[in-house]
Amino acid sequence: MSKKKKQLPLPLYDELVALDQNIFNEEGAWHTPDYITENIVHTFRYYQNAALRFFHYSQVAKEFRHRKINHVLFNMATGSGKTDLMAGLILYLYQEHGYQNFLFLVNTKGVLNKTIDNLTNKSSDKYLYTPDIEIDGKRVEIRRVSTFPKIQSKNTIYLKLDTVQSVASDIYTQKENAMGEEDYARDKVVILADEAHHYSASTKTEKEMERSWEKAIETILNARKDNKLLEFTATIDLDNKNIYEKYKDKVIYRYALDRYIQDKYSKNVKRIQSSNRDVDNMLNAVLLSEFRRRYALEEHGIYMKPVIMFKSQRIDASNQAHETFNELIKNLSVESLKAFLERQTQMTREDSSETLALAYDYYRKKEEHLADIIREIKREFSPSRIINANDTDRTGLLEKGHYEALNSLESPTNLYRVIFAVAKLTEGWDVLNLYDIVRLSDDPKTKGTKATTMSEAQLIGRGARYYPFLLNGEKSFKRRFEDDSKDSLILETLHYHTINEPQYLKNLVEALDEMNLPTGMDGKNPLLDVKVKKSFKKTDVWKYGKIYYNETVEVSDDYYDSLDKYGVDNKNDIIVPYLFSYQELEYKAREVTGDMTNTHHVVVEFDKRYVHKVMNRLSFYHFHHLKKYIPLLKSREQFLGENWLNIFNRTVYAIVPRSMTKDDLRPNEKLKILETYFMDVAKKIKTGYSKRRGTNKFIGYPIREYLTDYRKRVPNYDTSRMLLDTNPQKVKRFEIKEDYYVYDSAIINQTEKQLIDRIGERVAELKEKYSDVYLIRMDENMHRESAKSHKLKLHQFGSNNKEIRLQGFQPDFILYLKNADFIVQIFIEPKGRNIEEEQWKEDLLLYINEHEAEIMFEDETEDVKIKGVKFYTMNDGRNTLKQIGEIALGRAFKGLSVQDF
Repeated sequence: MSKKKKQLPLPLYDELVALDQNIFNEEGAWHTPDYITENIVHTFRYYQNAALRFFHYSQVAKEFRHRKINHVLFNMATGSGKTDLMAGLILYLYQEHGYQNFLFLVNTKGVLNKTIDNLTNKSSDKYLYTPDIEIDGKRVEIRRVSTFPKIQSKNTIYLKLDTVQSVASDIYTQKENAMGEEDYARDKVVILADEAHHYSASTKTEKEMERSWEKAIETILNARKDNKLLEFTATIDLDNKNIYEKYKDKVIYRYALDRYIQDKYSKNVKRIQSSNRDVDNMLNAVLLSEFRRRYALEEHGIYMKPVIMFKSQRIDASNQAHETFNELIKNLSVESLKAFLERQTQMTREDSSETLALAYDYYRKKEEHLADIIREIKREFSPSRIINANDTDRTGLLEKGHYEALNSLESPTNLYRVIFAVAKLTEGWDVLNLYDIVRLSDDPKTKGTKATTMSEAQLIGRGARYYPFLLNGEKSFKRRFEDDSKDSLILETLHYHTINEPQYLKNLVEALDEMNLPTGMDGKNPLLDVKVKKSFKKTDVWKYGKIYYNETVEVSDDYYDSLDKYGVDNKNDIIVPYLFSYQELEYKAREVTGDMTNTHHVVVEFDKRYVHKVMNRLSFYHFHHLKKYIPLLKSREQFLGENWLNIFNRTVYAIVPRSMTKDDLRPNEKLKILETYFMDVAKKIKTGYSKRRGTNKFIGYPIREYLTDYRKRVPNYDTSRMLLDTNPQKVKRFEIKEDYYVYDSAIINQTEKQLIDRIGERVAELKEKYSDVYLIRMDENMHRESAKSHKLKLHQFGSNNKEIRLQGFQPDFILYLKNADFIVQIFIEPKGRNIEEEQWKEDLLLYINEHEAEIMFEDETEDVKIKGVKFYTMNDGRNTLKQIGEIALGRAFKGLSVQDF
């Protein structure tokens, strides 16, 4: 991995970050106006709201009244919604600052045509505004023009969209009906410059170019003092000293690619490395793509159309590959497909692609239906469903309608499945259902220079945009499956099929790393089988035994009529552990750890400005979001009132070092204290809200129906992935031969392995009282294979829970004990970290014991005892084994060793 670059200071951005945190910022309560949220189709994400807010500060905050901010740059990741932000900025500048004339610039016709659809074509699926834009009760028209009119109509936004080449030509060459410098001086204009990294050639080379794009844009900007230039790019080269000097005071907002992926707004990215011939890689991509389509339909009822892109270095090679592909599909037969699958299986290595292996396995199991499958492949990948994007005159594709097709690939009426291209689609291509990019080895002279591999890395970043397919009738714009699960690999992962050339691979990995784009080899982390032991399947426990979880019932919206239903106290004063030993602590309602002798409570004095500032900064408290969790709420003001949060009738205290007084708390610190509290309340509301809640009635589920074989990966994180836990316990696969453990192996960490071993050491003692002693691992991957998985969770019940968590959880282990008289089922949850955050789980386990008399069973004739124990930690720091012994035997185990205490 390349060395991490030093972060260069960006004075304007840094100032705006500080201003956003400043409680005395007069614009601190400002949030995205309703006239934007109500007139744009997509809901802004938190970073888009922040980008708009930062721009607003730069235009109206008192800190900027004596310096005109008329040229800014938004540095935001590919796929993060820059065009949505532009759409919002257009409405903002129209409504708040009276701008009617907007000039959109870009350097390629592909991006231009896409943006025409985004901003002006109401019939396009990509149109970003609502059909009728209305602001303050007045209809506002967005009118596309080639020149801004001299007499301008009210309630009209004029939008000129063109290439920078054309606009620059008009500036430098006087033409009839073209816009020259004087036309941009007549009425104030906003320039929206997309892919802005192309517009600084003179700056970058330090060469004065008389007729450069950069100079043309500056001419338009400087035609009037109130003209504005808003630039947008994902790739700004701040390492170039000239570019840095130009933009250091103009970068207004940044949202990097690694943060975008960490926030789960993208697909995962995996590399498939192969030594196959190009024609074999083509067939692999076709089989994988068709497997994705079939899997989505057969397993989830999802209708989707995965797209493949074949990437070449030269147009002639790409055109030849296109012909080869057509021949491949034309000649595909049952016999040739069987031979290909057999050949690929024989070539399989330990590091071969796991996803391709899933596809191969699918087709082998469908052997009797291969003729039908091939007929569908021939239809799905017929020549009429292929786009060759290698036009050279930049007009041919427009005549064929291919530009429109390229930017509507997700549309149900768009049947294209394959794209052949060289470089055209690296920028400005808005495609969401691209799942496979195949790099063809068509040029022996090109082994992947740094320039070419950086271009490919940018293409991968563009292809990683998330596809929001419907699942259970709902769309999600974030990944919803566990990373590396089967569903994730097939439905939420972009695969880049690379050539196996060492220098090319080295440069590609370096380019991906330079972009902070986390990827990994698809074949490094195969699924491992975990199976129920055959010996266990011969027992009566397997045949007739049950495992018990409590039943849930539906909860109506009317139930959530106060915050105590979410476990939020709105009566007592608020105490926030803020500063201790000069370190900021997480808010904990129960206790503050550490030496408290040198701390005391001080009153935090605040007014409504602080509260509104916090609520505007935390997207959870935006009303449309808050109402999802509090259905009866009428307004944010009602939420703050005495019947709900009651914040202004309670005193907020901060625990700080004794050397501090309440007067030492700076406004930013008060804001942070309140934010800490509000974040904790938000967490409780989210976890306390559910459409179902637990009861004291436990249902027995047959073991033979609910314990299944499953497949799981040993976690193998990519080095460039951002991890919240920097030192996780290493997870390994352990084979466990002893009969007391019902599975043949376990994929677990060291704490879990120690628990299994310590239970094993005490099986003989347990068997003195119980004929059947079994430890069952309840792995969530097992549940993923079962349609009944939602039942196998333990839910809170009763009314005395310390912290309400209605979503339920599944303890990792069940110790199952049975003799002639009764059955004991003990829930055990090992914990290596996050103990305080998940304390509610231990509280629930212990609550079961304390309220055993309240537990009911579906079958009252069953003599079953349900028990829970404290978290098991490494070396049994909580005496969990002693508690298990007291539950199971009425005493501690005889064999407890010193390290068990």
